[in-house]
Amino acid sequence: MLPTSIHNHLPAHHPGLIITDITVKSCSSLNPLSSCKLDPEVWHRVEKDLYIGTGWVSAAYLHVQRKKEEELLADDKIVLDVRVGRLDPAVGEHGRSDERWESRPAGIWLYRTSKQHHSDSARAITAVDVLFGSDAVEPRLGWSIKGTPLLLDTSKDALEAHLSVRSGPLQKFEQPIPRIRRDGKFKIMQAADLHLSTGPGECRDPEPPNHNGGRCDADTRTLDFISRLLDEEKPDLIVLSGDQVNGDTAPDVQSAIFKFAELFVTRNIPYAAIFGNHDDEGRLARAGQMSLMESLPYSISKAGPEGIDGVGNYVIDVLAPGTSQHAALSLFLLDTHSYSPDEKQFQGYDWIKNNQIKWFKDTSRTLRRKHHEYTKIHMDMAFIHIPLPEYRNKENTIVGEWREGVTAPAFNSGFKNALVEEGVLVVSCGQ
Repeated sequence: MLPTSIHNHLPAHHPGLIITDITVKSCSSLNPLSSCKLDPEVWHRVEKDLYIGTGWVSAAYLHVQRKKEEELLADDKIVLDVRVGRLDPAVGEHGRSDERWESRPAGIWLYRTSKQHHSDSARAITAVDVLFGSDAVEPRLGWSIKGTPLLLDTSKDALEAHLSVRSGPLQKFEQPIPRIRRDGKFKIMQAADLHLSTGPGECRDPEPPNHNGGRCDADTRTLDFISRLLDEEKPDLIVLSGDQVNGDTAPDVQSAIFKFAELFVTRNIPYAAIFGNHDDEGRLARAGQMSLMESLPYSISKAGPEGIDGVGNYVIDVLAPGTSQHAALSLFLLDTHSYSPDEKQFQGYDWIKNNQIKWFKDTSRTLRRKHHEYTKIHMDMAFIHIPLPEYRNKENTIVGEWREGVTAPAFNSGFKNALVEEGVLVVSCGQ
């Protein structure tokens, strides 16, 4: 069970529920009698301010009525379609003379029916959510964004709020199992430090400087670049090694996460993520982000065992070719946290903790006994975000150019020695 503080930031969708009504409730901080809450016995509020914090004195929240199918009453109506716009969608439409579109605030139009046998149809709306930004995408199966943004009284620079709905029951998907190809190859693409925002974002140091007439949408360029790499390299697995989300420019972390997830979902590529020092600088903690990623198609990300420091300490086994159940490759992913807990003595970044190292060694030794059954060479790799102190050693063999300092922690907890002891051949980090 997740804490309430995490659940409040996750989308309001639950299996087995039918949406019977949708509305928007606005309020003003200048009016002490004004409230953005409707009767909680009747309405469920999606805990996302539609102004996403940009309304100086105003806020607005989406509310839904929902019921279990067996609890529907004779006078309940079932929402079969949702549109957003200024005009009645029925204008110019044919074949819907028996039902009328009903208007709701923020330009929402509902097409509802009292024919309750439709409750188990693929058309019935069963979940509603809000995403933000002109570049918002929806990677979840059965979900779709209603193209036009909600009609709110916002400034031209405010992030657009989009209604996303799920039609029909929750669509389950099988978690992919990475496997070496029959040609004996397996390609891993590491995507580090995407720093995605809510909305298109802004480039800090665009190259070339005057690209696109001086307008540079950072996320658009980042996602286009990743898309091109995916199509050219055709990797078998993506490892996201932290700072996928740029916390302070991502007031809705979910919308940022969905942008990278959509790239992999549309290409049927499994992906695994760990966190960096910027991911949780916004409004959603690591546990909430990981819970969200665990629910998405093609994600094989895991929160890892409880009682171990951090979120995202886990192992991915890549199976041998064919139908073998033996792992040919094991990937250890660990959370390197964010900033030093003891700035007075160790300035800079945090480090891998002793209980993480113990977990790694114990897990490695347990798996080693199992891997002995594999008749070919088994290989171990590791992925982290913050570099180990050993990366600073300029006497290391370097391929390429040393063009940036190493942001390693000042305290060395000895993880490199543990990697060597356990025979891990490759460790890769973000920065």
